Amino acid sequence: MHGGDIYTEGILKEKKLVDFSSNINPLGLPDSFKDNLKEALSWVQVYPDIQYRNLKRNLIDYLSFSLDYFYKEKVDKLNIKEENLVLGNGAVEIIDLAISNLNSVSILVPSFVEYELCAKKWNVQIDYCNLNENMTYNYENIKKSLEKTEGIILGNPNNPNGSVIDKEKFIYILDYCEKNNKIVILDEAFIEFTGKNSFSFLNLCERYKCIFIIRALTKFFSMPGIRFGYGISFNNEFLNKIREKQNPWNINCFAEIAVKYVLKDEEFIEESISYIEKERTFIYENLKKYHLFHEVYSTYSNFILCKLKGITGEELKQRLLEKGFVLRICKDFKTLNNNYVRFAIKTRELNEDLLHVLEEIN
Repeated sequence: MHGGDIYTEGILKEKKLVDFSSNINPLGLPDSFKDNLKEALSWVQVYPDIQYRNLKRNLIDYLSFSLDYFYKEKVDKLNIKEENLVLGNGAVEIIDLAISNLNSVSILVPSFVEYELCAKKWNVQIDYCNLNENMTYNYENIKKSLEKTEGIILGNPNNPNGSVIDKEKFIYILDYCEKNNKIVILDEAFIEFTGKNSFSFLNLCERYKCIFIIRALTKFFSMPGIRFGYGISFNNEFLNKIREKQNPWNINCFAEIAVKYVLKDEEFIEESISYIEKERTFIYENLKKYHLFHEVYSTYSNFILCKLKGITGEELKQRLLEKGFVLRICKDFKTLNNNYVRFAIKTRELNEDLLHVLEEIN
């Protein structure tokens, strides 16, 4: 169901595997977190601030920095306040509670499987909206779907294929949602991997109250074990509905220290963007050469979706497991099947190792 399950085939069988199923920054945990772990330990015996005021101020500083750093053009500053933020024990908590506030939701497919699972858990009516065959967004279909629901959730960039939303083409959808009191939930868990290309909707969230952005430390900052996510919106009514369902003290002191230091780590951010851009091009161009694949989809994130030819995902998985590699079979993504697999982008050495094995299979 998810990438990153190295327990089933690896740890529990005492086998060492290279995990190409999990989309985590290959540069690993930032030193800025490791160097300040003692500070986190000093807070273990103290209850966190139930309002998380310092944490929210650090987030606001990062979001202000983001508007300068990740945008090619100059954008207006946002008047983000603590009341515009909601915190979660990972992005999935925010996704879950955001969807729970709707009676019906449009879900773009294929996309992160938790969207559908959360909707079904809360008995939220689902209208599925398909991506184009080339895995790009179909804006006309999105608009038609939204006419039948209270809101939509979509990834930017989208998982499992890494496509991003064309903001110019999406504006008329935002206008429609703003006018008709619908919610646009934008999962930007992978947004930092897209680099300085202005792809985030952060600059528009004050103008459009319908926008609800979800982010996390998990992917870009290599912290899936920390479990910290956050939501941004100027729709305070929607945020309050989420807060009403949350437990107190849902963020631990290690997450607080992570936010305090890693979001200020410009050296890590810069190095990560540069590294991913280089490795993304390297592995994408090489995968396209193999007859093993019917299609290798372009991506703006740190993973690549491929459609297989002449071999199934299960067969390729077993061949790679024999060589110590784990991939993500995408058959549980709606509209995909056993012919689709996804590879995370790793270090150059590991990427080359994977390519050598794929070349042998090819």
